[in-house]
Amino acid sequence: MSRFSFEHAFEIDTLKRLIAQHQAHFRHRSLLDFYYRGEALSVTAIELGAQDADAPCVLFVGGVHGVERIGAQVVLAFLGSLLNRLEWDTHLQALLRKVRLAFIPIVNPAGFLRGSRGNGQNVDLMRNAPIEAQEGVTFLVGGQRFSQHLPWYRGETMAAETKALIDYVTSLHQRSSSLLVLDAHSGFGLRDHLWFPHAHTREPFAGIGYVYQLHKLFEKGYPHHGHYQLAPQSHFYRTHGDIWDYLVTQVDGKIPFVPLTLEMGSWAWVRKNPRQLFNFPGYFNPQAPHRHHRILRRHVVLMQFLLDAAYGRVLERLTPSELSMLTAEGLRLWFNRGVR
Repeated sequence: MSRFSFEHAFEIDTLKRLIAQHQAHFRHRSLLDFYYRGEALSVTAIELGAQDADAPCVLFVGGVHGVERIGAQVVLAFLGSLLNRLEWDTHLQALLRKVRLAFIPIVNPAGFLRGSRGNGQNVDLMRNAPIEAQEGVTFLVGGQRFSQHLPWYRGETMAAETKALIDYVTSLHQRSSSLLVLDAHSGFGLRDHLWFPHAHTREPFAGIGYVYQLHKLFEKGYPHHGHYQLAPQSHFYRTHGDIWDYLVTQVDGKIPFVPLTLEMGSWAWVRKNPRQLFNFPGYFNPQAPHRHHRILRRHVVLMQFLLDAAYGRVLERLTPSELSMLTAEGLRLWFNRGVR
């Protein structure tokens, strides 16, 4: 990594180190290999736990936007914690006999080396999937094809990184009894948001009953961790090309699939440390060491909850009538209406 700064290579090196130290405990493979400015890069997936086709699965994704380094760091820190607990944590050992865990910590390695939101061609991967907004989108922010030199560039075709992620998630879904996803980002507002589809339309997501069930269980089980604002992304802004919107329209609706986007509120970090405004990464990442450590542990409860929810098969166990009632509750909460 000699041609790039250590700062931008840190997450890539951390992932390599985890693989070298713990590869006997998991399965890993490259979803995509490529070169960027002479550097060999890969989009790597790691799986541990159950391999049965009827096992529930939880997928943690980070690094879709290269400048939002904290998302990849949160995913890597959680993965490292799990791997270090494997020898003695009997609950984790039992969970992994029943649940498949998957990680793609760095979807956009070229963006990390560039220190940019987009990939090596400046394509914003989260505006790049083949799905069009059905309603008006926020100018530029919703995705644009005016120029690759402007932010939020959608690209003219699907980027290799986008296709690799979509193909892998589709495969995971096909070989699981349910699939929960947490995709870690930063940079929106003063609060931590948890968004679920849709981003391309105001119409409700078909899996809203599953989301409401998770919401209800989390609020009841962890009443003092309710700092997340859970809502459809379209309540805040709409976009073209959202990867999770595209996937929920493509996969088999009979298998529960809930993709959640964790949007960490980076404006709160800037408010507490305004000097971050003087460097571009400071808009998206905590820079004071104590705050950085706090963010790395802040979301552990949520991430562990998703593991435990999969282990308890809380989505698979819902009857059609229960799911119908949960859907009605979700529609009332987020859309102020009942089932159509």
